[in-house]
Amino acid sequence: MSEKKQRKKEQIIQCSLELFSKKGFYNTTIPDIANALKMSVGNMYNYFKSKDILAKEIIRFISIYLGKKLKTINEQNLNTEEKTRKIVEMYFTIAIAHPEMIDYFLRIYLSNREIFTDGCEGMICVNEFVTEIMIYFEEGVSAGDLRDQDFFSAFGLFMGYLGGMVFLKGENILPKNLDEYIDDISFNIYKALSV
Repeated sequence: MSEKKQRKKEQIIQCSLELFSKKGFYNTTIPDIANALKMSVGNMYNYFKSKDILAKEIIRFISIYLGKKLKTINEQNLNTEEKTRKIVEMYFTIAIAHPEMIDYFLRIYLSNREIFTDGCEGMICVNEFVTEIMIYFEEGVSAGDLRDQDFFSAFGLFMGYLGGMVFLKGENILPKNLDEYIDDISFNIYKALSV
């Protein structure tokens, strides 16, 4: 794929994320997205043949984006407690700067499983992100910092804390800014997972 076509695909993804966040997934149509981008609907279909295909590409895009951020943290010479804080900080920073990304993950990917079939079942479409979380856990266990436990229970705890806080922020329930919770949430996650 040419660089120009790749850039256009990313513009479509970003615009779609914003519209889905504002109008909802089912209330946003391909013509809505094309109109927002000043493209013809026919041209939109040259990039994405259907809204379901677009939905899968968006979750892959988010997974790759978050996976790269996590990989950078995993590659740093930090102890597990410091990595935990960096991951929480990264996630909350993205939730503040790009709320549409986390909103899409929480509200569309997790709640509309019927869309994410045909090659996107389970964790297939989020494998870059999940792989880096696995590495974080494996290295933490190897260092003797984290309890050796079932990955999914540890993953659920970690993501439950992060997703819960971002959800509360999105609902305007938190009395403080999200970034003011980084230290407390990092401490809670690390203590819950540590030996």
